[in-house]
Amino acid sequence: MSKSKGDEAEKKAVLFLKNKGFEIVETNFYAKKLGEIDIIANLKNVYHFFEVKSANDYETAILNLTKQKLSKIKRSVEYYIQKNELDCAFCIDAIIVTKDKIKILENITI
Repeated sequence: MSKSKGDEAEKKAVLFLKNKGFEIVETNFYAKKLGEIDIIANLKNVYHFFEVKSANDYETAILNLTKQKLSKIKRSVEYYIQKNELDCAFCIDAIIVTKDKIKILENITI
């Protein structure tokens, strides 16, 4: 997927989250040598770290959530929490953006 399509999916995801009552804390947080967190949001004092995946269909987008990608996300989240000295509840979620809909998948890691 091109960067412009990815950026457009992230913009749609941010708007979707705002409409659901999330406060957007940060977007595109980059942890050197670890990876990127697409969207960091807060809802009811719980931090949500979102990975945005988009494709023409739901199944293709889901298949892009690989074990390696999830591992990088987890390490980036741990770094973010430590760097910002957060003591809070959090979860790692995904937002799947297709041409027809947007769906949140909660707690994508164990």
